[in-house]
Amino acid sequence: MKALLSRTAGGPESLALADIEATAPAEGEVRLAVKACGINYPDVLIIEDRYQYKPPRPFAPGGEVAGIIEAVGPGVSHLAVGARVLGWTGWGGLAEKLTLPAPRCFPIPDVMPFDEAAGFLITYGTAYYALVDRAALRAGETVLVLGASGGVGLAALELAKALGAHVVAAVSSEEKAAFARSRGADATLVYPSGPFDTAEAVKALAGLFKSACGAQGADVIVDPVGGAYCEAALRAVAWEGRHLVIGFPAGIPKLPLNLVLLKSCQVVGVFWGAFEARDPAALARHVSALFALYEKGAIKPAISRRFSLENAAEAIAALANRDALGKLIVLIN
Repeated sequence: MKALLSRTAGGPESLALADIEATAPAEGEVRLAVKACGINYPDVLIIEDRYQYKPPRPFAPGGEVAGIIEAVGPGVSHLAVGARVLGWTGWGGLAEKLTLPAPRCFPIPDVMPFDEAAGFLITYGTAYYALVDRAALRAGETVLVLGASGGVGLAALELAKALGAHVVAAVSSEEKAAFARSRGADATLVYPSGPFDTAEAVKALAGLFKSACGAQGADVIVDPVGGAYCEAALRAVAWEGRHLVIGFPAGIPKLPLNLVLLKSCQVVGVFWGAFEARDPAALARHVSALFALYEKGAIKPAISRRFSLENAAEAIAALANRDALGKLIVLIN
């Protein structure tokens, strides 16, 4: 089978297509014929050895896939050969075949195509865990979403709207603002390009966030961006608001904790990958709820570009350069 492999730490240009042997599923595992693989920001990090997990090389990036089960290992009774599923793997998805634990696979609705299934679990799963479990979002609350045109940001925008929130989408261009509005944002904000390397610049950005969110501020902040945007957004949080820390493509911020005290707010970590490993029963409930929202038409992956396996490195590069709107998908078989 063919796979796009990382043999040395580096950017997308370090990846190379290779022929490798497919593995037979062991106890509790299944093997998929991969139809599509979703690209996410961890794929940018993992090939550079900057992610929380560092798999032994060579490995293929690609943390979420959709495909057809072609082999079932011993002890697997709830999945059968021929089932259409999506799966979460962490890495390995940019390959024609993938063996992974059966509990990380979920049968997909008949109406869900493989490309949408491959762009579904990580972004909507993260957004659901963040908004429902970590923030306990209530209908009518104001949600400020940073990076709202990207994968997790866009999923959080759509999901917050489906849960009855007022959503303010913060993005880096007018094109992305129009895209966020087309996906349901109630208001948009185009933040300046920076730099935000002075206290005055951060406070000026905070003023823009406050203006967009209203006098009471944001009840919930969805932050998959980090950097100086984090402190600026926190300055716009409402009394007893919740700031959800999800990722750091703009850098790991240092927060002045007096802001947390003054707003009596919470800074809440959201590590979906660890959550799904620690509580698979809760993950299954989340996936069921998300599938129900999908079948109602309340959420739907916005796929802006599709790539072949041969060109998959271009998809990772586009994400690294923050050129993507919505989801980038690699079609494999």
